[in-house]
Amino acid sequence: MTDSETEPIYTADVVALTPGGDVLLVERSRPPFEGAWALPGGHVGAKEAPFVAAARQLAEETGVQVSVGSLHQIGVWDQVGRDPRGAYVTFAYMVIVPDGTVAVARDDARTACWWPVKNLPENLAFDHADIIGAAVTPNS
Repeated sequence: MTDSETEPIYTADVVALTPGGDVLLVERSRPPFEGAWALPGGHVGAKEAPFVAAARQLAEETGVQVSVGSLHQIGVWDQVGRDPRGAYVTFAYMVIVPDGTVAVARDDARTACWWPVKNLPENLAFDHADIIGAAVTPNS
């Protein structure tokens, strides 16, 4: 076995919400789930805290900049099989941004746009529907 098959890989995802009820999603430009919609996020650096990685990934993929202090952790997703690449553990954060916040696809995002939480696309990548549900459901 290689290290990637035995050691978990850490990622951070951000559920960016507006007061009007929209969530920011990016269309993935590469596998896995190429062409599917996903939360902005990605790998945590070797000497980086997950909440710092979350803010960095949000800015890199969408241009939306938030302070790390505005991020609220909503959970850790570590179910076996949640990512076809191997053992991925995701730290998920939520942040509220103003209505009308401009998002522009950057880095490995093909498109970035706001979706109504009550009308999400059917082709959400990974377990991102569950993560969004945890962010918008009180006491989850």
